[in-house]
Amino acid sequence: MNYSIFCSKCGKEREEKTQWRCICGAPFDIALNIKFDKEKIIRSCKSIWRYKHYFPYVKRDKIITLGEGCTPITKLDDNLWIKLDYLMPTGSYKDRGSSTLVSSLCSESDIIKGLSEDSSGNAGASLAAYCARANIKLKVFVPKSTSGPKLSQIKAYGAEVFRVEGTREDVSKMAQRAMKDHLYVGHVWHPFFRDGIRTLLYEVAEQTGWRMFDKIYVPVSAGTLLLGVISGIKHLLSSDIINKVPRIIAVQTRQVSPLYHRMEKLSYVPPESIKTVADALVSTNPPLLDLMEKNLREVDGGSEVVDEEEIVSSYYALAKKGFHVEPSSAVTYAAYLKQLAKGGFSEKEKVLLILTGTGLKSPMKSFRNNKVLL
Repeated sequence: MNYSIFCSKCGKEREEKTQWRCICGAPFDIALNIKFDKEKIIRSCKSIWRYKHYFPYVKRDKIITLGEGCTPITKLDDNLWIKLDYLMPTGSYKDRGSSTLVSSLCSESDIIKGLSEDSSGNAGASLAAYCARANIKLKVFVPKSTSGPKLSQIKAYGAEVFRVEGTREDVSKMAQRAMKDHLYVGHVWHPFFRDGIRTLLYEVAEQTGWRMFDKIYVPVSAGTLLLGVISGIKHLLSSDIINKVPRIIAVQTRQVSPLYHRMEKLSYVPPESIKTVADALVSTNPPLLDLMEKNLREVDGGSEVVDEEEIVSSYYALAKKGFHVEPSSAVTYAAYLKQLAKGGFSEKEKVLLILTGTGLKSPMKSFRNNKVLL
């Protein structure tokens, strides 16, 4: 086969198509046994499916697409560029994963009665759109604090929404209980979702003439974006398409920073109550944490944390340059400015920031005296 699905911890292969994690409790991963070949790119296709040769588990006649991908890279400042991945059908980079996930599920089964998903908002909206396109019923479980625009978007696509009290992990547990009548496809756990994100790195490489940036800043919460980007790097590197690995900087907020603390070998105790403008980055105990740390170290990546004041400042700074993104995206610019102030760059170093969600989804909350007023 051109691919295999196996446990990221014990190595056991997936036995059933309905399995969303290994019996040992660890997440599955996908191994691709196809070398990347530039000649296989379908250049007439202006979506992520220009790379469909590298998604062998998706049948050609089962592709569910809304035209996602091929987002522009724009120069922001000297040696600084931004990838506008919020310019997607649902306003979030998550459309990459939703398209591959729903397409793969349709490829595996002709009959899907219903799906259940847990999300802080963006993934739920994205999956709702692709399920609507595929005529699949969807239940979406979200934290009670999820912003109004995201809830409205999910409902507009026809999905059933359940607001859950408690932590992000509590939301996930509720979605899993819905498996009696709906197949759980939590985007954090499902390898088909995570695998779709590697198209982002394919695009970056193609858009730069296969030269690659020196540093790429990525916002991190549950880890799907980070792992997808690293997967894309590894695939291109092993295929001799690129000859250097960009230094990946994983960015988290000061309050929610389990990966940063792991990378810095520090203990992490999340606050009892999280009040942050970056409402899409609230996973204090992500199930992919071990996988994130392992992969980030394998590519010699780094990490950074930013405070609320830095996020707010960067949000408005980007807006004044014409880019309206949600605060959870602005963390990359905040981290870049923070490290720039420390003199951590050479004159010739080329840097890319990944901007992941539109500002229309998460209006800036009031912020005063180091406190976010919800």
